[in-house]
Amino acid sequence: MYINDVNLSPLLVAQASASYQSGATLNRWVEVLVDCPGSTGLFTYRLPAQLEIKPGDILSVPFGAQQLGAIAIRLLAQPNVDLAPEKIREVEDIVSVGFFPSAYWELLNRVAAYYYTPLIQVIRVALPPGLLGRSQRRIRIIKGRRAEGNNYLLASPNPAAFLTPTARQVWELLQAQPAGDYSFVYLQQKVKSAYRGIRELLRFGLVESYLEPPRLTRPKLQKAVTLTGTIDHDLTTRQREILEVLRRHNGELWQNELLQICNASSSILKTLAQKGYIVIEEREVLRTEQGPALAGDGAKSLTVAQASALATIQTLDGFAEVLLHGVTGSGKTEVYLQAIAPLLNQGKSALVLVPEIGLTPQLTDRFRARFGNKVSVYHSALSDGERYDTWRQMLAGEPQVVIGTRSAVFAPLPNLGLIILDEEHDSSFKQDSPIPTYHARTVAQWRAELENCPLLLGSATPSLESWVSVRGQGAGGRSYYLSLPERINSRPLPPVEIVDMRQELQQGNRSIFSRSLQEALQQLQERKQQGILFIHRRGHSTFVSCRSCGYVLECPHCDVSLAYHHTEEKAPELLRCHYCNYARSHPKFCPDCSSPYLKFFGSGTQRVTQELARQFPELRLIRFDSDTTRNKGSHRTLLTQFANGEADLLVGTQMLTKGLDLPQVTLVGVVAADGLLNLSDYRASERAFQTLTQVAGRAGRGDDPGRVIVQTYTTEHQVIAAVRSHDYHSFSQAELEQRQALNYPPYGRLILLRLSSLDPIQVQNTAQIIATALSTEEEFEILGPAPASILRVANRYRWQILIKFAPDALPQLPDWEQVRSLCPQSVSLTIDVDPLNIM
Repeated sequence: MYINDVNLSPLLVAQASASYQSGATLNRWVEVLVDCPGSTGLFTYRLPAQLEIKPGDILSVPFGAQQLGAIAIRLLAQPNVDLAPEKIREVEDIVSVGFFPSAYWELLNRVAAYYYTPLIQVIRVALPPGLLGRSQRRIRIIKGRRAEGNNYLLASPNPAAFLTPTARQVWELLQAQPAGDYSFVYLQQKVKSAYRGIRELLRFGLVESYLEPPRLTRPKLQKAVTLTGTIDHDLTTRQREILEVLRRHNGELWQNELLQICNASSSILKTLAQKGYIVIEEREVLRTEQGPALAGDGAKSLTVAQASALATIQTLDGFAEVLLHGVTGSGKTEVYLQAIAPLLNQGKSALVLVPEIGLTPQLTDRFRARFGNKVSVYHSALSDGERYDTWRQMLAGEPQVVIGTRSAVFAPLPNLGLIILDEEHDSSFKQDSPIPTYHARTVAQWRAELENCPLLLGSATPSLESWVSVRGQGAGGRSYYLSLPERINSRPLPPVEIVDMRQELQQGNRSIFSRSLQEALQQLQERKQQGILFIHRRGHSTFVSCRSCGYVLECPHCDVSLAYHHTEEKAPELLRCHYCNYARSHPKFCPDCSSPYLKFFGSGTQRVTQELARQFPELRLIRFDSDTTRNKGSHRTLLTQFANGEADLLVGTQMLTKGLDLPQVTLVGVVAADGLLNLSDYRASERAFQTLTQVAGRAGRGDDPGRVIVQTYTTEHQVIAAVRSHDYHSFSQAELEQRQALNYPPYGRLILLRLSSLDPIQVQNTAQIIATALSTEEEFEILGPAPASILRVANRYRWQILIKFAPDALPQLPDWEQVRSLCPQSVSLTIDVDPLNIM
C-alpha cells in the first residue's frame, strides 16, 4: 500500500543484524522501494513466515497486476494506522540477500539528491542488470485434462466459427504458436482491441491468463564429474580409460571437457555413476571476463619523483584527495600498483576507474600480471551473467582489485582502501543520459569520504576542476598535489613541430599531408619504426557537397550532414549519419540540381588511410576508430597486431589518446588540429589541449627519441602554443582567467535542462514556459532557452536552458517535480547537473 509524504533522502538502511525471525512477533511488516516508473514513496508488505528478510534485501513483490523488484528499506512492528491489514499484500520472495550497508545507502541517497533523480533510478544504475526484474502477463491455450469438460467449443468441427472476429484473430495467433502461449503486450500489438477478444476466450474457457515471474539473472550451473572409487574388475576397457583420464586430472573434470577428451557419450558416464565409481553433480561456474595468460610481474624500481609520490600516498590515513600530475610516460601506473599491493596484504580492496575499458587492455594486463586472480573487470560491455557473477564476487569480502568504467564507482566492495581515477580529466567519466547524469569523479569523492579512504586522481592534463580543487585545498585541507615532472629513465618529452597549412597551400602543396609529415612518414618506413596518425573524425569525408549548386547531403532525421564511408574496394559507397546511424547509398547525381559533380570535403580516418595507401603503398596501416572496433575484443586484437610489428602506422581518432603505451612509436602526426579548436563550447580549448597533449605523449616512450608534427591553420592559437612547449601551467592559468571572468566552472556552476520532442513547436513553447517560470528566482542566471547546436537528432527537436550560479552550494532551485509538470507527455526533460557537453 502507498504511504504519502515520505521523504526518501534521509533514509538509512538498517544494518544487516536486524533480521526477521520466523517465530518472532516483532517486525511482521516491511517497507519497500518498488521499481515501478512513476511510483514514489514507500509501500508496506506483510512478511511471510518462511522468509527471513533483512533491510537491504532485494525482493520480488506483487504490485497491481504484476510482480516487481523492490528494495527492503525498514522492518516494522506495526503497519501504518491508515492501512487496512487485510489489504496489505505479502512479499513473494527474496531475490538477493542484502548488500546495502549504511555508507553505501547514504552514497545512493546523495547521488539521488544532487542529480535530482528518483532514488530507484540510482539503484538501477548501481545494481547489475536482472536483479530488479519485472513480471509480465501472458495468455496461453488450456490443454490436456484441464481442457476437458469446460471446453465444449473444441468438440465442434470449427470452434473459431463461434467467436467474434477479434477473438478469432487472437485464437488463430495462439494456435499458430507451438506452445500456444504469447505475452499480453504482444497480442495487443498484433490485434486491435485484443483485450476484448482475450476476455471472450477466457469466458469460454479456451485460454488462461497467468503472470510470468521476472526473468532474473541466476548463477550458471555446469555438470562436474568427480572420481570416487578405485578401479575394479567389473569395468570395460572403455570405462577404465575414462576413469584413468579422470585420475590424471586429479579426479575432477567438467563433464563436457571429459566427454571431449575421451570422445565418449554421456550414457557411459551414467553407467559409471550407477556403479559408484564417479559422482556427477551440478556446480556453479563463475562467468567473469577472461584475459590472456600472463607471466607474473614484480615491482619496478622507482624514480625519485615516483618514490616521493608513493611515500606520501602510503602515509595517508582516512579520506584525502590526491592529484597525481605526471607527464605522459612518467610511470603513474607503477605508482598505482605499488600503492595497492600493501592494501591487499592488509585485507583491503581497491577500485580503479578508467575512461573506457576496451581501450585500456594494457592497463588491465599489467594489473593481472601483478595481482593475478585478485583482479576483476566490471563494465557495461560484459554480458549480464558476467556482470552478475563479478558483482557477487565483490560481495564475498575477499581483498580484490576491481577495474571498471564510470558505473563501477558503485561496485559493492567491502573494506575499500583506495579509489583511483586514471586519466581523471576524461569526459567519458560523465554520464549525459539516461539519468542520473552523474560524474564518476564527484561520486568517487563522496564514496571516499564515506568509506574514509584516499581518492587518487591521475592525469598528465588534469581537469581544471581538479586543479583548482586540490591547489585550493578543496577537500577541507585533506588535498595533496603530487608531481611526476619527468619521464622514466629521464627520456625527453618529444619535440612538437607546428606546421602552418596556410603556407603549405601557398607553396603549392594541396595534399592533406604537409611536406614535413610526408618526409617523416618516408623515414618511418626506411628506419622500420612505428608511428601514430591522429584524425579528429572517423569515416571518409566530413560531408558531401554538389560543386554546381552547393547542396550538402543531410540526414533526413537529424540536422547534420552525412559523412561518406567507403568500406572496401568495389563495395557500395555509403553515406552515414554519426548521430542516428541512418545510412543511404551515395547518389550519382545531386538530389537538388541533378548535377553529376559531387565532391567529398573534410578528411576522416577512412579518407586519410586511402590517401596514405596511394602516397605510401609500402606502408602497412591499421585503422583504429569506432568503425573498426565494434566487435568485442577488437581493441585488444588491433593493438596486439600493432605491438607485434604487423603494421607501421596506427591511424585513428580520440581512442588513440587513452592510455596507450607503445614504446616502439617514434612519430605522432596530427592531421588537422583545427577540428578540435573551433567548437561552440566553453570547454573547447581545454579539451583540445588535453587531446593534443595526450596524443603527443604517445611518441618517444621507448629508447628511440620521439617526434610530433601538428598540422593547423591557426598556429597563433594559445592552445597550439601551450602544446608546443608541453606547458600545462601557462595554459591552465590563461584558461582559468577567462573562466573566472565569465563565471564558468570551476568558478561557477551550471545545470543544463535538455528538452526534446517530435513536435518542434511544442518543445520550443515548453522551453519558453519553463524559462519564464524559472526567471522569478534571483539566485541564479538563466541563459536561453535556445535550440541545441544540432537542433534535430533522430527526428527529435532539441532545446536547452542553461542555469548558471555560484560554486559554493546548490541554490534554492525550484521544485523539479513542479518543473516537470510543465512538460506535456510528448516532451522529454533531462536535468544535467554540472554538464560537460552543452553542444
